[in-house]
Amino acid sequence: MHFQWYPGHMTKAKRQMQEDIKLIDLVIELVDARIPLSSRNPDIDELGKQKARLILMNKADLANEEQTRKWSEYFRNKGFYVVKLDARSKAGMKSINDVIMEACKEKIERDRRRGIKNRPVRAMVVGIPNVGKSTFINTYAGKACAKTGNKPGVTKGKQWIRLNKNVELLDTPGILWPKFEDQSVGLRLALIGSIKDEILNIDELSLELIRIIQKNYPGILKARYEVEEEREAVEVLEQIARNRNCVQKGNELDYSKAALLVIDEFRSGRLGKITLEFPEG
Repeated sequence: MHFQWYPGHMTKAKRQMQEDIKLIDLVIELVDARIPLSSRNPDIDELGKQKARLILMNKADLANEEQTRKWSEYFRNKGFYVVKLDARSKAGMKSINDVIMEACKEKIERDRRRGIKNRPVRAMVVGIPNVGKSTFINTYAGKACAKTGNKPGVTKGKQWIRLNKNVELLDTPGILWPKFEDQSVGLRLALIGSIKDEILNIDELSLELIRIIQKNYPGILKARYEVEEEREAVEVLEQIARNRNCVQKGNELDYSKAALLVIDEFRSGRLGKITLEFPEG
């Protein structure tokens, strides 16, 4: 299964980020806790190398807790601040302000020495499509947020969102790199829904997911679908179709319906807390 996706607006978004990065103190990057590395844009490290960095591991409620702990450690060892959260339920949101202040304490101290008081931290929120960037901004900002409009020295049209007296956000489009060097990255992105389902082979995608679960989470498929999960993935999918009454005209098994069921139940967390990739070492 080959993954390739090249939307032209991604290049434009990257150029825009190169301009915007000069205006901010902190890069807040959202990743999907189920695929923390594959859901990162490799360009962001280069773009934000002189800035304070905060990684938000979103959708942590859907990921394996032990693996999320290991990933948090992995990123902290590389110099990032890390918060795990579920932006929809607001779990983890309360700690973010304190972490932002900690991440930017050098900048705040520099301002203080220069006699600048109470200048808010300016942050940029970035992330690839479907990691929950808009949900995070809306939850964090709440209804009370004020859009501060254009500022002196800031290009007309930039959207600044005043979160509180300490933090302003520059809203940016989520960006994804234009091609996948590693096809396993494309597979993981497809599984979490960052690539449009319409351009994917859902049957093949579900077989890949079944193989990942068989290898890393034995017992889950058997418990959920009453299948013999030691079999080949295609046989497991056949059993799921039979056990869940996925049939089409002529009483034939509807493999596509079963495939979609498995993927939907993974994405919604009904299969359990599943992380698809693991930190090195």
